[in-house]
Amino acid sequence: MSMASLPVPASPDCVAAAAALAERLGHLGARYDAAPVYPADSIALIVRAGLHRTFAPVASGGHRFAGEAARHLAMLDVLRIIGRADLSVGRLYEGHVNALLLFGWYATPVQLKALDRSLAAGSIHGVWATEPPPGVAITESANGPVLKGGKSFATGAGGNSHALITARRPSGETQLVIVRADDPERADLSNWRVRGMRATGSGSYALDGIAVTHEDCLGEAGVYHSDPWFTTGAWRFTAVQLGGIEGLLTEIRTAMRPAAREDSVQRARFADAVAATRTAYLWVRECALRAASQDADGPAFAQMTRGIVERAGLDVMEAAARITGTYSALDGTRIDKISRDLSLYLRQAGPDYARDQAAQAWLERDPWGHRDRLW
Repeated sequence: MSMASLPVPASPDCVAAAAALAERLGHLGARYDAAPVYPADSIALIVRAGLHRTFAPVASGGHRFAGEAARHLAMLDVLRIIGRADLSVGRLYEGHVNALLLFGWYATPVQLKALDRSLAAGSIHGVWATEPPPGVAITESANGPVLKGGKSFATGAGGNSHALITARRPSGETQLVIVRADDPERADLSNWRVRGMRATGSGSYALDGIAVTHEDCLGEAGVYHSDPWFTTGAWRFTAVQLGGIEGLLTEIRTAMRPAAREDSVQRARFADAVAATRTAYLWVRECALRAASQDADGPAFAQMTRGIVERAGLDVMEAAARITGTYSALDGTRIDKISRDLSLYLRQAGPDYARDQAAQAWLERDPWGHRDRLW
């Protein structure tokens, strides 16, 4: 009997499991923000709860959901909850989920078994694509193919156990390669001196000399950028960002003094923040469902969703400053930490360009499709 045909236990309530961790993750996040290091204790909580396996392929010990829509909606809520607790840990977890999905799409049976063993040992993966020129290449050496070059903005460098990295084959095509990511000698975090998202450890990682075998190569060359999976997949990091925005909105509500609650102007600002947050949620949820169905318009929805979430984040951060005043800037408050984290996280990968690409796509075709035509 193959691993794929083995019975899998019914899916646990992963959303409840994430919610049970949220308060502790929030407390740990404050500690890691004050003294930035890899958030090992937070990741250990996620591993002990089994959430590092939930969205793995079934053949690698992942849980069988009722369907892709159910799986994506569960993923949405887990990402939101972890992001609400600590955006840095949310970013690390989202990268791990991204890697698990890539394994599900492209891994061989041998690689799926290896992933199962790795997850059983508590492994956490990242996905590293950003690189300084000339980039990472697979080159020939006396002992066979090896990597040459390094990655930048490598989230979890030196802390995560593994990473899926992009490397250029001699043919020029992009290949996904599975590498160890926990060698402290290869990680350099000296330039990761940032106001927010400190615990992500998004430094550089040297890959020179790492051997590349057939089993290290995930999928055929060129598959990493395949759409709709690649572009639509941005919904996952918007879900983490959304969680941060929801957390900030909660903190505003808690911090509002009686005088602010009795002020109609401040109540109007709070109402606008609620509307912005809820609007972002509806877009992210729609995008998650389109990703689940591999909808052809998924990429455009994801690109537009990024802009919607960014706008909501900026609006809620402004509301926090205007409603709570000086309190929003006090060191040690969650309003300050979430605002600093969001101010960096929302800058990920050119949101203005993404929004423009969505606008161009929808100028060329009806964004609603034949089922619910807008024009």
